[in-house]
Amino acid sequence: MRFASPPRRRPSEAIVPMINVVFLLLVFFLMTATIAPPEPIEVSPPATEAGSEPEPGAALLAAADGELAFGSSRGDEALAAAIATASEAGEPLLLRADAELEGVELARLLARLAAGGAERVDLVTVSKGAGQ
Repeated sequence: MRFASPPRRRPSEAIVPMINVVFLLLVFFLMTATIAPPEPIEVSPPATEAGSEPEPGAALLAAADGELAFGSSRGDEALAAAIATASEAGEPLLLRADAELEGVELARLLARLAAGGAERVDLVTVSKGAGQ
């Protein structure tokens, strides 16, 4: 008597190695990602018609009420820390001033920066299309 051989089943796909690869990629991207800390004070820079994006880096923040922040420093300490950091790096100091900051206050701030030793200050602005 001849028995019919049972039909062969296709071997199941090995999914465990794929899960391992995806997990390793996830861990790799999480470890190499740079997570930017939130800004210490909220600043919305003025909008301009054209301009280039500033180089990413630490910037001196000036709020609409004149409050200054740089990293964890506030006030005059932030001003000194920003000038020191920019001069050590040999780069211009980035200033992210709020659009609502009065021109007189901005002029006073720029004078204080010059008196503190800042050689060049770049004002950060946003493109009109990007800010609205």
